[in-house]
Amino acid sequence: MNITVDSNVLLRFLLNDDQKQSVAARKTLAKAQLIALPLPVLCETVWVLLQGYKMERHVIADALEVFINSANVKTNQAAVALGLTLLRAGGDFADGVICSEGQNLGGDTFVSFDKKAAQLIKKHGIRVRELL
Repeated sequence: MNITVDSNVLLRFLLNDDQKQSVAARKTLAKAQLIALPLPVLCETVWVLLQGYKMERHVIADALEVFINSANVKTNQAAVALGLTLLRAGGDFADGVICSEGQNLGGDTFVSFDKKAAQLIKKHGIRVRELL
């Protein structure tokens, strides 16, 4: 079976915080031949873990890195890599994903009002324009 995972399934798998749902998530993921992991799922998951569960950035990044490197997981690796880099540097995972996706669509300059995001992205050799 090839599946697309929702953030609630990924969260139950990572957190093991609901006995019934966590078991169902683990069994489903273990049986899947392919796990399609859309970027919005990862953005939601990181946000919930940071804001709701108050987890440390490096713990989140390490857990996601292990999961996405599983042989049967398919995601946009370049976008996730930049997102995880920004997350580990104290920035926003979603900003890295947005920047990478923009590059894939032909954007050559990341434009934002977010000074922190701009600085972190600029460190990776990506052209940035801060507004205001």
